[in-house]
Amino acid sequence: MPNPRNKHSKQRTRTRRAHDRAAIPTIAKCQATGEAHVFHHAYTDSEGNMRYKGKILVKSKEVQE
Repeated sequence: MPNPRNKHSKQRTRTRRAHDRAAIPTIAKCQATGEAHVFHHAYTDSEGNMRYKGKILVKSKEVQE
């Protein structure tokens, strides 16, 4: 297994890693409810329903008073 002949400086290592960060997720707006959510992810609306692509996947239980 080859090893580096000379030590890399901290600046050289940090310069290389400068672009290795997470991208900002793209936010979409639901056409049915108008709520903001991440693309290709299910989300809960203000009523507690689980939605995906404007359709209800899981309905929330009604709150008993």
